[in-house]
Amino acid sequence: MIAPLLARRSLSSTVVSRLYIQNNLSNDQTHPKLEVDGARKVADFRSDTVTAPTDEMFEVMKKASRGDDVFQEDNSVRDLEAYMAETTGHQDALFCSSGTLTNQLGLCTHLTTPPHSVVCDSRSHVYLWEAGGISFHSRASVSPVIARNGIHVTAEEIEGNLIEADLHTAPTRVVSLENTLSGLIFPIEEIRAISEMSRGRGLAMHLDGARLWNASQETGIPLSEYGKCFDSMSLCLSKGVGAPIGSILVGNREFINRARHLRKLFGGGWRQAGFMAATAQYCIDNIVPTMPATHKLAKYMSESLVSLGISLQVPVHTNMVLIDTAPVGITIQDLMPSLLAKNIKIGGMGTKSRLVLHHQINKEDVDEFVQVVKDVVASRQEVAAPQQVAAQAC
Repeated sequence: MIAPLLARRSLSSTVVSRLYIQNNLSNDQTHPKLEVDGARKVADFRSDTVTAPTDEMFEVMKKASRGDDVFQEDNSVRDLEAYMAETTGHQDALFCSSGTLTNQLGLCTHLTTPPHSVVCDSRSHVYLWEAGGISFHSRASVSPVIARNGIHVTAEEIEGNLIEADLHTAPTRVVSLENTLSGLIFPIEEIRAISEMSRGRGLAMHLDGARLWNASQETGIPLSEYGKCFDSMSLCLSKGVGAPIGSILVGNREFINRARHLRKLFGGGWRQAGFMAATAQYCIDNIVPTMPATHKLAKYMSESLVSLGISLQVPVHTNMVLIDTAPVGITIQDLMPSLLAKNIKIGGMGTKSRLVLHHQINKEDVDEFVQVVKDVVASRQEVAAPQQVAAQAC
């Protein structure tokens, strides 16, 4: 008999929590608007998208070309696209405004004839965090797969969730993977296995590589090696890379030509985009090499919080620390006022929060964060101790 709080997914024997998506919503992406002292440095752990452009970046912007990208006449954009195509081992690239846009363009370019569907990890950004774009733009359904190992989906799990062509179905046309996902690195061996199985069935392979640079820097695996496994890849420039805006879609020339046409259809063509492309290239050259140090700091932060009794929801592979404060009897809302007093921002809800480190977070910020948590936990324990004694006396 199934427990009251569990339900079975249609057409599957997998048991899942009814609140799975709601739990992920509060855990992964909650970014409340928080007011702090603007005169002091802000340590923002809500995401790696929050980094501010530096003075050096503005100097780079001044020297960028000023052509029209819709006409494909801007040299800085063309240089960045050529660099990214070569770096990832693909023929061509398209510079866009956001990772959501490059993901949706990539998927829509593959998905040309409904009915069709996409299979992906149930925690995927393309599934949970892009406003239902797959169904809206591509008229496709999604087959979300739960990773039993808690880290990544497997070739066996993907194969078991493929939908064959039938009069009654929306057959699988695209396999979409994400690396990293919640900071977790997708092993290249498993990616290769999924790619071989999927391509052998005539399916397209898409990668949401919003934080692929983090995986590459941590493992030493070049982007081009990942690129061999995918027909299209979306790589965000405004997350750990640190650029103010931008994302790149790569694929073969025919694919990118089609995606460029769809970008115009979506209203995503931009004119004098050279200053943003030049800044993105600067960040690739200067900030990406600092990622290993950021990952090391994230591991240090996780160890410090665990020593206080905080638990980790998943291992720390790169720049994310997903915490659960339930073991120490406090909520994220209990922490926020004390953190804000120190100009520290976090997101989350209940007892769960996703802490994201980036090039503008340093060890002093982490130490101050840990000290605040330590003080709040100690204060809560002081309040709880007399209550426990009184309860025992009764």
